[in-house]
Amino acid sequence: MLLGAKLRMFRERGGITREAAGERIRASASKISRMELGRVGFKPRDIEDLLELYNVTDPKVLAEFREAVSESNRPGWWKEYGDFLPKWFIRYVGFEEAADQIRIYESQFIPGLLQTEGYAREIISGGSEPDPVVEQRLQARLTRQKHLEDVSKRIWVILDEAAVRRPIGGRERGPEIMPGQLRHLIHLCENYKNVTLQIVPFEVGAHAAEAGSFTVLRYDDHTLTDIVWIERLTDGEVMDKPTEVEIYSKAMTRLSVSAATPDETLSMLKDMLKDLEEG
Repeated sequence: MLLGAKLRMFRERGGITREAAGERIRASASKISRMELGRVGFKPRDIEDLLELYNVTDPKVLAEFREAVSESNRPGWWKEYGDFLPKWFIRYVGFEEAADQIRIYESQFIPGLLQTEGYAREIISGGSEPDPVVEQRLQARLTRQKHLEDVSKRIWVILDEAAVRRPIGGRERGPEIMPGQLRHLIHLCENYKNVTLQIVPFEVGAHAAEAGSFTVLRYDDHTLTDIVWIERLTDGEVMDKPTEVEIYSKAMTRLSVSAATPDETLSMLKDMLKDLEEG
């Protein structure tokens, strides 16, 4: 994404159209557009030809581009699970991995980044007996959670109260899974400075995200636009149009105002855990 954004900057600085750039590398204008959005891989020869067309001659810049091309074509950790995860989700994980801030609103379940292993296994398996595919998807989810160990990556999660109170695991596994999940959320609140958690209480009523769950990914490099991710039952959608991203960003801000503060959220979680343990 960053490499594509820099290519676009040099192209526009030189007053060169996408059509002209495409001709230079024997491709179409739409291929140049996909390259600039970071949605396709990069061939070193294409990058060399484009930089020559854009009159980029600084040896340091050229060396940085060569290194970036090599890095961008290196398989991410998620490729290991490519046979077990949908292609549309693998694409999202790449965007998520690069993000500096992950902002999530979830109305139904605890988000994958915050799930315990037991909770995650139950969600992924749909309550049925685990199989090899379920176990591989579970391992992929647990690997994603390493985001939490990177203190430079900021994670801000707003949960509808229903997502926290919804019992997972049924009568057999629920009494073990749900208290463990609540303890994990409490642990995150108390020990992870890069994680902010808020709950929207039932008493708030209708609020800014009645349409459903969403994620906003933010990048510190201002040449990269924020991205909104909407996940559905059979696929997911990445939105990067500024007008759409702004709507969801404003919704997230309004939700943060409606929600309990992080300290109030911690108290709510402790009360819920106490109720489960005493119940």
